[in-house]
Amino acid sequence: MLFAVSVKTKDLPAITHIDNTARVQTIAKDDNPRLWELLHKFKELSGVSVLLNTSFNLRGEPIAATAEDCLKSFLMCRLDALVLENFLILRTNLPKTMLNYQDNDIQAD
Repeated sequence: MLFAVSVKTKDLPAITHIDNTARVQTIAKDDNPRLWELLHKFKELSGVSVLLNTSFNLRGEPIAATAEDCLKSFLMCRLDALVLENFLILRTNLPKTMLNYQDNDIQAD
């Protein structure tokens, strides 16, 4: 469900519009148990009950449409973690060679 709400904290700049509002989406466990569980566990671990949900692409790149696109974008940016289907990929667990990834490292089929 989608709501427009007032943001009363400065701790959420990524979701706060210039007029101090945010478009908040809520989810019930029965609607999507897998996503609900992810959000619930994130709150337990971080103490934060908000996740940013946005299109996944980097400046100048198309929106990620495949798992390969998601991994490529993740390796090229500075996100801490990527949840991809049943996998949690943490930047801190990646080999240093993967952290130096550049677009031209992937060869076309």
